Amino acid sequence: MAATMTGAGKAPGRDTHYKWIALSNTTLGVLMVTINQSILLISLPDIFDGLKLNPLTPGNTSYFLWVFMGFMLVTAVLVVSLGRVGDMYGRVKMYNLGFAVFTVFSVLLSATWMSGQAGALWIIVMRVGQGVGGAFLFANSTAILTDAFPIDERGKALGINGIAAVSGSFLGLILGGVLGPLQWHLVFLVSVPFGLFGTVWAYLKLRDNGIRVKAKIDWVGNATFAVGLIALLVGIVYSLLPYGGHPTGWTNPWVLAAVFGGLAILGLFVYIETKVPEPMFRLGLFRLRAFTAGNIAGLLGALGRGGLQFMLIIWLQGIWLPQHGYSFAQTPLWAGIFMVPLTVGFLVMGPLSGILSDRLGARGLSTVGLVLSGASFLLLELLPMNFSYVWFALLIFLFAIGMGMFFSPNQASVMNSLPPDQRGAGAGMLNTFQNSAQVLSMGLFFTIVTLGLASALPTHLYAGLTHAGVSPSAARLVANEPPIGSLFSAFLGFNPIQQLLAPTGALAHLSHSQVAYLTGRSFFPRLIAPPFARGLHLAFDFAAGATAIAVVASALRGKRYVHKPASLGQELAEGATESAVSTGLAEDIENEVVAR
Repeated sequence: MAATMTGAGKAPGRDTHYKWIALSNTTLGVLMVTINQSILLISLPDIFDGLKLNPLTPGNTSYFLWVFMGFMLVTAVLVVSLGRVGDMYGRVKMYNLGFAVFTVFSVLLSATWMSGQAGALWIIVMRVGQGVGGAFLFANSTAILTDAFPIDERGKALGINGIAAVSGSFLGLILGGVLGPLQWHLVFLVSVPFGLFGTVWAYLKLRDNGIRVKAKIDWVGNATFAVGLIALLVGIVYSLLPYGGHPTGWTNPWVLAAVFGGLAILGLFVYIETKVPEPMFRLGLFRLRAFTAGNIAGLLGALGRGGLQFMLIIWLQGIWLPQHGYSFAQTPLWAGIFMVPLTVGFLVMGPLSGILSDRLGARGLSTVGLVLSGASFLLLELLPMNFSYVWFALLIFLFAIGMGMFFSPNQASVMNSLPPDQRGAGAGMLNTFQNSAQVLSMGLFFTIVTLGLASALPTHLYAGLTHAGVSPSAARLVANEPPIGSLFSAFLGFNPIQQLLAPTGALAHLSHSQVAYLTGRSFFPRLIAPPFARGLHLAFDFAAGATAIAVVASALRGKRYVHKPASLGQELAEGATESAVSTGLAEDIENEVVAR
């Protein structure tokens, strides 16, 4: 097996002009994908309205979950494998393929012509295809940047690229709020021109500067990893649905089988990776302290913050905005606008912390950033449900400053610790941990808040409805409905009271003023606020706890470890040695890594 290096005969990171081409193109790709991820958060009501499908009907809830979370699940599963493929066949080739695949499925999504369940299934399948393209982009963009930039500039480059990813998630909120009401097909069409431009630009301008090692694909490892992670994440998704009279699905034997079966298969995957000669998951990399600590900190940080965005959207759309004069039809757009301080904080601190980490190292910046983020979770608990916006804005800005301080230096620390021929696999492992943690975080946040609602919402709902004139029998039926419906209603910007009361016939026996009060802006938000606060505080406590453990991991990452800069000939020799003696990977890496 031979190591090869493609490009214009220059070592990685030594072409001043090319590095900015690589940064701008990969930033465009990441921005496009993350906008596409979050744009659905706000536009889902318009999409399902266009499909003539009510996402809150019990039989349709799974469609809602898969349209929403299918993309992230596929990306989390594939990113490691595609990063390894990039190491073997060329990162730029795989990245270009990702741009093309993502664009094709964006066109197919924008051309959706069906309605009802068939339309929802079409969107789910096409979103899965988009996820494949997104996985190609995520798996190789970080490695392409690491190849293009010298060690003392990688923090800056990864900071700009990472902040584009974070900013895209919030720009998508605003775009979804603007485009969804105009025409829901535009939500998918908006990615097409950027995808076409980016595909052509990447094909013409990007080149492989990294070490490429010819190897065999670890089919057994890929299969067990995919099956195990899919089972685990699917179990988490379906745990959000009520089962057998319980507010969540954690008593569903199929959910338990998926979760524990997935964990068992992932355990088998770890064992397989210690036996095969050319594993997809380079376990020897975990002998690098900077790599291990950075991945643990990244996973726990994502576990803490992954569900935050959704909880804040529910808080704004379902409770705060209606009480401040916004109709439920307006709340999706304004929720995105009122979360702008979150974006601004990342935009300010992300590139700055990347530049500072190039000079100072990652440990101090990342650790302090996590401390600020964890503190902001606890401070958010002090806000009343009907808060003064200036305090809310300051706290989410503080959170964004903290995560901006953490994200870029942590990415740079992990990537700098990797040998050149392992950057695709290493970046894929980092992204897999973080993407999987985000899906897990959403499931846990929704579960925690739903359990909080289940303990208090029925009593509040029954008392509020009877006080408003609804008969006790009708109020009791509504109060016994699973609370996840109320939570999804708030998330989607719906007022569920009319839908909940319609089957009981109670509205026909009420006066016009009573119906207007029950279905107006104030009744549902005031009713759900105290039970939601209970669950929200539990979720914030969980996030703060996960972040506290991430602080410890970040502080233990050690001194500033970087892979020793080498000449082109040395890098080729190291790549060939690693490829030929895969069983000695850990020892080779330890000899190649130095403390700077």
